[in-house]
Amino acid sequence: MRKIIVTEFITLDGVVEAPGGNETSHPHGGWQFQNSEYRSPETGKYKADEIAGVEALLLGRNTYEHFAGYWPKQTGGPFADRINELPKYVVSQSLKKVDWNNSHILRDVAKDVAALKNTNGGDILVYGSATLVKALLHHDLMDELRLMVFPLSIGGGLRIFDDNRELKKFKLKNSRVFGNGVLILEFQPIN
Repeated sequence: MRKIIVTEFITLDGVVEAPGGNETSHPHGGWQFQNSEYRSPETGKYKADEIAGVEALLLGRNTYEHFAGYWPKQTGGPFADRINELPKYVVSQSLKKVDWNNSHILRDVAKDVAALKNTNGGDILVYGSATLVKALLHHDLMDELRLMVFPLSIGGGLRIFDDNRELKKFKLKNSRVFGNGVLILEFQPIN
C-alpha cells in the first residue's frame, strides 16, 4: 500500500492560503515566498529531499491549475524536472481534461484516492490543496502530515483544520527548527 504524505506551508495562526503570492486574492499573498528571511539552504534541501522521495503527486484542482500554469515551462534544479516527470493525480469533479504531462483525473476522494493508495508504487505527495487535504483527513486517507511552520501570523485565511468538530489525533514523528525560525513538524495520524 502506498502512503499519502501531505506537505503544507503554514503560518502560526494556521493559514495555508497563498504562500506563493498569486494563488488567491489574500491581502498577504506571498507570505512565504516574498519574505526572504524564510528562505534558506536548509529549507530548500528539506523540500528537495521531499520531492525526490516520492513517486507521484496528488493535487486538488486549484493547486493543479496553478502548478500546470507554471511548472511545464521550468527545467532543471531539484524541482522542475522531477515535478514534470512524476505522475500527477488531480482530484476534481469539474475538470474535463488535463494537459500537463503524465496527469490523470480522479473524481471521488473516498473511492478513487483509496484505490490509488492500494496500487503498487512509492509514496504520493500532496502539495497545498487545502480542500483536498480536508477531505483526506475526513476519510482517514492521509498517512503523514508535514507542516513547515513559518513564524508569522497573517490574521485569517484558508486553513486545513476547520471548525467541523471532528476529533483527529496525531503522533509526532519528527521535528526540527531551522536557523531562520522555520519549524518542521512531521505527524502520523492515529486512526
